[in-house]
Amino acid sequence: MSIISHYINGRVVTVVDARRQAVFNPASGVEIAQVEFADQQLVDQAVAAAKAAWPAWSETAPLRRARVMFKFKELLEQNQEKLAVMITHEHGKIFSDAMGEVTRGIEVVEFSCGLPQLLKTQFSDNIGGGIDNWNIRQSLGVTVGITPFNFPFMVPMWMAPLAIACGNSFILKPSERDPSASLLIADLFQQAGLPDGVFNVVHGDKVAVDALLAHPDVAAVSFVGSTPIAEYIHTEASRLGKRVQALGGAKNHLVVMPDANLDQAVDALIGAAYGSAGERCMAISVAVAVGEIADALVAKLKPRVEALKVGDGMTANVEMGPVISAAHKAKIESLIASGVEQGAHLIVDGRGLQVAGHEQGYFIGGSLFDHVQEGMRIHSEEIFGPVLCVVRVPDFSAALDLINRHEFGNGVSLYTADGNTAREFSRRVQVGMVGINVPIPVPMAWHSFGGWKRSLFGDMHAYGEEGIRFYTRYKSIMQRWPDSIVKGAEFTMPVAK
Repeated sequence: MSIISHYINGRVVTVVDARRQAVFNPASGVEIAQVEFADQQLVDQAVAAAKAAWPAWSETAPLRRARVMFKFKELLEQNQEKLAVMITHEHGKIFSDAMGEVTRGIEVVEFSCGLPQLLKTQFSDNIGGGIDNWNIRQSLGVTVGITPFNFPFMVPMWMAPLAIACGNSFILKPSERDPSASLLIADLFQQAGLPDGVFNVVHGDKVAVDALLAHPDVAAVSFVGSTPIAEYIHTEASRLGKRVQALGGAKNHLVVMPDANLDQAVDALIGAAYGSAGERCMAISVAVAVGEIADALVAKLKPRVEALKVGDGMTANVEMGPVISAAHKAKIESLIASGVEQGAHLIVDGRGLQVAGHEQGYFIGGSLFDHVQEGMRIHSEEIFGPVLCVVRVPDFSAALDLINRHEFGNGVSLYTADGNTAREFSRRVQVGMVGINVPIPVPMAWHSFGGWKRSLFGDMHAYGEEGIRFYTRYKSIMQRWPDSIVKGAEFTMPVAK
């Protein structure tokens, strides 16, 4: 049984008699490794290493930092399949989806290679009285990323490359459910020439998280996960004076207008609702059928959901793998039961699915509900599984109001053939990421990712220019030299003359 240990100051650190947790292959239900959990002492060790490495790294020229990122990107591309296999074995998503995850993560690394240009700031010559004024962006110090199980490579890449390219040191606390990718990331950073201590990995649970939040030498915390944990992390870290970026849960709607291309809308819903077994924060979990299109939409969805090919993610032609754990499978099934109890029409029931040769795997088939109403748990709560709910509304305004009333505001999509409807929707919907005839509108690396309302706690979105702002402090500098100094005290606010 392999032991997954921590990575601190350029080496793997194993702790004698550490608490451990099993890591499972969700497709087989078999334990494949054990991951060590950090205690306060090990967290202190990681923070000390990151703090010691920060001054020299922050003073390293941005171009030299970018060259490390270029090499890191090259190494990631060489190891893309290896990373994807790790992800599929520990997460369960199909291999092609895991390859796509690695690609999207590499794109953020590629963006970070351009940081020397993006860190340029502004200069104003002679604002008055011989004074010049300019601004700079400086690194924060020790930064922390706490990342979820559903994207064990991509989400850390939203954080670490930008934080490091901006001159910070970084500690990653990955999910304990699929931790192996984090150690390969650490190894590739080292091969790329990153100095020891700039990137560290600490595994663990709430003990490790709370120790990182409370540590006085941690300057900023980035988080992606559920809304209750995001709110907790934002509250605790903010109370302790840290900068926080905490992305929470989602309940993403896809509105199908009567004039939409129905086949395209159905294709979009099948991929966006059931891809990665629905374990995406950008998964579509609610189809909002407007007017008379509802019956036709459900009629086309039903056979497609029933025909989903479910199995081991490493098997060719499989479209959907298992969910992450037995406990999560039970939670999804309980929410399906609640939908039936509360009066929704269960059109396709994915419970009880058995995959031949993988009877102990955490499989659940695709489920489809119709006539879902506001107030039902399956509409109000984030299921995070392969369950699609159809809500019927009479018109566009009702669809917009339904979405805007929901507590989450992460992602949303509209399928329509009308440009004015699309324009009104994109301007009036209270959601952070909007797709028009695009089912999963995840921004590219040079834009930024984040929701509204209870889908984001903090002021700045992830990666892109928002990420640069998060991982740097703005400083304004005013300067003049002795020959231009006015003689005598000045008792008024300086103004341009």
